[in-house]
Amino acid sequence: MRLAYRKPSEQAPPRMAALATLPVFLSLEGRPAIVAGGSAAAAWKAELLAAAGADVHVFATEITAEMEALFTRGAAQGTLTLHNIPWSTDALAGAAIAVADAEDDGEATAFFRAAREAGVPVNVIDKPAYCQFQFGAIVNRSPIVVGISTTGAAPILGQAIRRRIETLLPPALALWGQVASKIREQVSVRLSAGAARRAFWEKFVDRAFGLAPARDEALHLDRLIDDLANNGATGRGRVTLVGAGPGDAELLTLKAVRALQAADVILYDDLVSDEVLELARREARRMLVGKRGGRESCRQDDINALMVRLARQGRHVVRLKCGDPMIFGRGGEEIDQLARAGIPCEVVPGITAASAMAAALGISLTHRELAQSVRFVTGHSRAGGLPEMLDWQGLADRGTTLVVYMGGGTAATFAARLVAEGLPANTPAVAVASISRSNEARWHGTLASLAEASGVAKSGPLLIGIGAAFAGRSIEDADISLSDAALMS
Repeated sequence: MRLAYRKPSEQAPPRMAALATLPVFLSLEGRPAIVAGGSAAAAWKAELLAAAGADVHVFATEITAEMEALFTRGAAQGTLTLHNIPWSTDALAGAAIAVADAEDDGEATAFFRAAREAGVPVNVIDKPAYCQFQFGAIVNRSPIVVGISTTGAAPILGQAIRRRIETLLPPALALWGQVASKIREQVSVRLSAGAARRAFWEKFVDRAFGLAPARDEALHLDRLIDDLANNGATGRGRVTLVGAGPGDAELLTLKAVRALQAADVILYDDLVSDEVLELARREARRMLVGKRGGRESCRQDDINALMVRLARQGRHVVRLKCGDPMIFGRGGEEIDQLARAGIPCEVVPGITAASAMAAALGISLTHRELAQSVRFVTGHSRAGGLPEMLDWQGLADRGTTLVVYMGGGTAATFAARLVAEGLPANTPAVAVASISRSNEARWHGTLASLAEASGVAKSGPLLIGIGAAFAGRSIEDADISLSDAALMS
């Protein structure tokens, strides 16, 4: 079979999707803010505004215990002033922001109109029709602040997202933000815009997601600036081989996401999902270098040469591969080529398809009674048939879980060879195509009927699992029980 080849092609970044609202961070330090109402909700908004540095004026004839407690303990910064009178139009003059907790629509309408006439952005608590802005949920690592908005549609979801982000951002990030504020001007003066500055901030980020700043952190960063100023601005680039996982973007590692966010160029395969690419730095060039069995593909030599050329231009190249780059991903060939060219290379492992399949089916690839070892093999050779030099006797071991990658075209032949080597024909078998994706398709049966598995391959790349470990999970018609499987082993 003669394969058609194609050249790596640059892909345009996706268009910015529609935004329900524009996230804007407003500086309030030393500026007047008006809060109308003495409720607990008004107290929270007053504390929030003061924490942002505003001079907060609260207008209320009666206040709750929460508001009283706020004035007792004071604010983190800014000021708090209580006026035991109703709000007035005059109070809004010159204000930077206005918030009210209105008892009814009449009061809400009056406050909203007065604020608009005064040219003051206005929010009436829990009344979206009278709001020009929303507060949203906040993750506070000041000077790093993350805001989450659901445009008022699902505040509880916003809070859940906030909690998830809280777990990802270490508390020490606030200290690193303060370090960044102090050193930013020095970086701008001593390092030229472009590669040198990017290199500094990438190294800075690597440290920021580790331990808290050391006592001599300023000295370390000063040396780094010197090194980049003298040697690094036009230095070599580097390549990071990144495992994109089976498709579901939530299965990416944090390190993989950081690499995508730091990339200058991304060379990605056909099978990498759009959801994964959405996490990449928008300014990064994206080049499709897909390789698909039996389809038009890029030559490996062309991919290798492209990685070397881009790295020698001083770029950070991310080679994005589906699954794990070190499992049937030809990662070893690319690492060898980069080493010969003297290009620094790092590998970020990914969730391989076999692990994703096991999780999706709810089975363990190893089991004390059923499977004491696991083997990953490819079911596809360069010539299109079964690979040569496979240890068929070892593959037919009844105590081994066998996972066959790229076996859609050879499933029947593979099964026949295993049976010939002594593996029982009623051994459980499963096949999953496009694992973890929206078009995932599954087949289950036995080794004797494995030829039928090719039917689900239309949904995408096929992964086959063979062995007693697959008994009892989504195999209702396989005519074999967990106890039967134990006897087989």
